[in-house]
Amino acid sequence: MKNHFAVKLTLFFLLFALIMTALAFLLGSLKMPKLDKKNDLPANASVPVYQTVIIDAGHGGEDGGATSAAGLVEKEVNLDISLTLCDMLRASGINVVMTRTDDRLLYDRNVDFKGRKKKLDLAARRAVAESTPDAIFISIHMNSFTDPKYSGLQVWYSPNNVDSAPLAESIRSKNREMIQINNTRKCKAATSAINLLHNAKCPAVLVECGFLSNPDEAELFESEEHRQRVAFMLYCSLIAFLDTENK
Repeated sequence: MKNHFAVKLTLFFLLFALIMTALAFLLGSLKMPKLDKKNDLPANASVPVYQTVIIDAGHGGEDGGATSAAGLVEKEVNLDISLTLCDMLRASGINVVMTRTDDRLLYDRNVDFKGRKKKLDLAARRAVAESTPDAIFISIHMNSFTDPKYSGLQVWYSPNNVDSAPLAESIRSKNREMIQINNTRKCKAATSAINLLHNAKCPAVLVECGFLSNPDEAELFESEEHRQRVAFMLYCSLIAFLDTENK
């Protein structure tokens, strides 16, 4: 009996050794990650390239921006879309910074701002972008032109960062897919005429969501439902861009 038990015990350990050898062979290429003592994270862990979205609601306060024939004011549309977009992104766990959350320009009231409100406002918005690391920047606007026939979303991008154009393209393509199937406008690189994008260092775009000078499009933007649809399109665009870039 003792010999029989010893044989069984020997076979058990041989089988165990074979299993462990097989596992070692299969998992041999896997190594325990080294910890980064500073952050207690694996040194080879994947860190998202862009961790924050800066949403800039254009105009505000004394600067109303464009106005439709029916009296719809751009600054209000910009802010409404921006706040909705912010809520959607935060609900998805995305860190969001807003340049403004109420009806005001961002100039410093403690300095001599006479004749410099717009310049100081743009500088303040740019400072938000420059002081926020690992961020992308999206400025929300409405368009206007002397000829009311023009309509449709248009995206401008900063030429200073290679990821600005892909960000703009993500918005352009999602807009065609989800809202304006016949919109053939191309993304355009910003010139010095668009101060924010001309000076931006992070991936930055300015989205003209539509033309308030076009009666039909302006009427659409009077609807909360349409503004939410545009915000959702922008949300999908940003998520798609972040998912691609952060991989």
